[in-house]
Amino acid sequence: QSLGGGVVVVLAERDKEEMELDIAKMEFDFMGTSVICRSGSPLIMADLKKVSVSKARAIIVPAEVENADQSDARVLRVVLSLTGVKEGLRGHIVVELSDLDNEQLVKLVGGDLVETVVAHDVIGRLMIQCARQPGLAQIWEDILGFDNAEFYVKRWPDLDGKRFEEVLLSFPDAIPCGVKVAANQGRIVLNPDDDYVLCEGDELLVIAEDDDSYFPAPVPKTRGGTLPRVVNPPKLPEKILFCGWRRDIDDMIQVLDAFLASGSELWMFNEVVTVEREKKLMEGGLNPHLLVNIKLVHREGNAVIRRNLETLPLETFDSILILADEALEDSVINADSRSLATLLLIRDIQSRRMPYREYTKNIQVRQPGGSQSSWIREMQQASDQSIIISEILDSRTKNLVSVSKISDYVLSNELVS
Repeated sequence: QSLGGGVVVVLAERDKEEMELDIAKMEFDFMGTSVICRSGSPLIMADLKKVSVSKARAIIVPAEVENADQSDARVLRVVLSLTGVKEGLRGHIVVELSDLDNEQLVKLVGGDLVETVVAHDVIGRLMIQCARQPGLAQIWEDILGFDNAEFYVKRWPDLDGKRFEEVLLSFPDAIPCGVKVAANQGRIVLNPDDDYVLCEGDELLVIAEDDDSYFPAPVPKTRGGTLPRVVNPPKLPEKILFCGWRRDIDDMIQVLDAFLASGSELWMFNEVVTVEREKKLMEGGLNPHLLVNIKLVHREGNAVIRRNLETLPLETFDSILILADEALEDSVINADSRSLATLLLIRDIQSRRMPYREYTKNIQVRQPGGSQSSWIREMQQASDQSIIISEILDSRTKNLVSVSKISDYVLSNELVS
């Protein structure tokens, strides 16, 4: 917006007109950016030349919809092909991988030129963080999305020689949160020490509204006071439910085991046969018998059949995570439909089992044509008791769920973009 747009080139093995049509259907404001589509394969040098890949400011290699290992193998070939460009590359390569285990391979091939984003793993970790810290999903959305404030990196020569604690107070309209250190090959240090001195070539990482909306100003005078004493409440055991079985579920369990208090329970409800589960977790590199803080409780069943869900003590969980099931991963629409159905069923069962609150008696019963139906009110009441986080793959489904306000947080692939 502040630069008046740029140029985005799309190279894919699809028909040029078809791609242009799909982009036109998205109906968003390009703010002066022109999108150019070219039909060709990123594995063929001549096609890469056709889009003058060596002059690109950044190159993005997205994952394919197909199975995770096939998608990553293809991405690996594309990275190999890009590193072989004779003219050399001006920009860096950002690669989206589907499986965490393949990250090392791509790093091996691409070296420092390549940055990897393992979408599936990122969403899994964020889901756990959001289940433990209500409200965090909204913050991710704001900082990583394209509305509100984002991260920006910029060089400010006037600040050279200043200590970071002075720099912190130098921006009325931005929050400095890190330094891109020139002396350390441009590595980013988040939250550096107060006495770190900015050197020549260092760039500042801030959170701001836009790249042209913030400037340094003289450091304001402040009066120091004493810090309040903050007492951390003791960690209590939690009870968490996973609905569905997703790839890399073993990584999620490991992260959870590190966070939770001793004596916590993780209930796993899905269609994978209980005997198979231990084998699958072992293959992923997790020995369920070596978990320190979590006890695993296994239940078999289909998460879209009400009878199966009613066998679970749904009103007793602190948080429930609805995972996009591994079996439906190839079909975004089916996975989302299933997550939505599970979400509605769980909220309905919870609201029926919980005692009806006093304050709801004052609310008028829904008149025909009333604005908000009573079932949504009942479900919102259930949401005060336990957090539900659903993993939604398509951003259009996400808007549907957000409008109905029955799921606390939704994490989708939009964050990865």
